[in-house]
Amino acid sequence: MTRLRLEVLSKEDMNALSRELSRAGIMNRTREESTSEIRHYIVIRGKYGELVEKASGILAVEDELEEIKVAFGEILEDWETGESKDLSELFGDSDLTRLLLITAMMEEGFLEEEDGRLVLLEKPVLDELTVELRFPIEELEDELERIDEVFNPGMVTEFTLEKRYYVEVMEVDRELVESALGIAEDYATEESLVEAMFQGIARATLAEAVFQLAEKYKKKNELIEALMSMEPLTIETERERINIYFDEDAVEDFLKELQTLGYLKVKGNRIWA
Repeated sequence: MTRLRLEVLSKEDMNALSRELSRAGIMNRTREESTSEIRHYIVIRGKYGELVEKASGILAVEDELEEIKVAFGEILEDWETGESKDLSELFGDSDLTRLLLITAMMEEGFLEEEDGRLVLLEKPVLDELTVELRFPIEELEDELERIDEVFNPGMVTEFTLEKRYYVEVMEVDRELVESALGIAEDYATEESLVEAMFQGIARATLAEAVFQLAEKYKKKNELIEALMSMEPLTIETERERINIYFDEDAVEDFLKELQTLGYLKVKGNRIWA
């Protein structure tokens, strides 16, 4: 079972969170990892009107073109020729689509920058505007052959190397886990907090099951066999159910972790809570 791993955005946040957890009596450790990510994108470029004609039946492309049409209308509906606007006035909910459009209009000379603001020199006709659409390749897997025939697209590959910072919470007690998550709210990313919440629930539930069985079974193999017969462990609330699955190797590792944390003692095939 993976320990609760909380990702933060900087080394400073990592150290600050670790200190706060330690002050609260919550065992933790910091980790730094250099990670890399490779992403492939399909790129379709052409005049908007021509792309609309070719996109019939290709849902992902049709949806993107419709978003462009809506954003184009929103950008230009109250923007008169010769008027300047600050960038903050031009971006809304569909920021990426608006950025695509503004970039296209700048490339074709409809906009120019002046003192940090954008001036509309001439209103473009959307059908004649050259736009570039970019899709993660996995979004178009089922349509790649057709898209290749219709659009003759290009491909962009992005390689990202970055340092990432984590604080791992080394606890299985439900109250300590909940305290850790409360402290981490000011530091950790939202995604890692949500994942850690479910990790914490699962780990605490599995630990509780192990402790209950350890009162009955004094041999490790018998405890593991009894635990495996209970899989999946289930937690149910009024609107939600969590199923917890595990295999024997994972349980062996979890028992070692519980022993390291002082919750269990395991020697050979003997086990004590």
